[in-house]
Amino acid sequence: MGKSAAKLWRQAPWSARFGFFVIVVYIFLAFFAGLVSPYGETEIVGSEYELPNAQFLLGTDNLGRDMLSRLIYGAQNSVGIAVITTFFAFFLGGFFGLLGATLGGWVDQILGRVVDVLMAIPSLIFALMILTIVGTSIPALIIVMGVLDSTRVFRLARAVSMNVVVLDFVEVSKLRGEGLFYVITREVLPNIMPPLVAEFGLRFCFVFLTLSALSFLGLGIQPPLADWGSMVRDNATLITFGVSIPLIPAAAIALLTVGVNFVVDWFLHKTSGLKS
Repeated sequence: MGKSAAKLWRQAPWSARFGFFVIVVYIFLAFFAGLVSPYGETEIVGSEYELPNAQFLLGTDNLGRDMLSRLIYGAQNSVGIAVITTFFAFFLGGFFGLLGATLGGWVDQILGRVVDVLMAIPSLIFALMILTIVGTSIPALIIVMGVLDSTRVFRLARAVSMNVVVLDFVEVSKLRGEGLFYVITREVLPNIMPPLVAEFGLRFCFVFLTLSALSFLGLGIQPPLADWGSMVRDNATLITFGVSIPLIPAAAIALLTVGVNFVVDWFLHKTSGLKS
């Protein structure tokens, strides 16, 4: 296992290695935010809008909280919720996509029409509308964003499954009397994993950016929890005075998105069978 991982690492291009490094750093910060951050997530430790100094390396925000600590805790909140939402979207969209492709007929038609209706509405506007009605709690965020993003997963899972369910080994499995669950999990799903894994990385980026956008607009992760989107909004006034501190959370968002895309791009190239 260790030799395989080392060989895989040597074969990976520098862009993928950079992406892996970024992902590992963000995961570390998310799990150990309480140990790494110099101050608490909601602790007021100074005056408002202090510039970077020896005590506060990134200065303080509009309430006097340490920006570096808030940035670290933002990894825990923003990335953690985005990962949970992406898993939920893949469970929902992948299950119904596989179900529609395997069963076909009226089941596939009904699921397809429901997805078409949901995809016809811009996801950000739809999320804003629903969250305004049901509230902006974390469970509501996960469910609303997960359902909206599951439509894209449904389309991909159904499309790649349609090429598998017509193959001989799936037909043999059905003739053998295997149940629907067996056919989906043992025959179809293992043969469509590469595109689904790649889509998971891309879908995480979209969920992550949507969550940040919702937080910037005030309908995402709510105070006093730290979130990179709301940190940009709360401290945007500093930009008018030539202070670039509010751009650091935005850079953290962009860096993770670029890192994940590097890894996904390399994974797609590797699983496609193409040679460099």
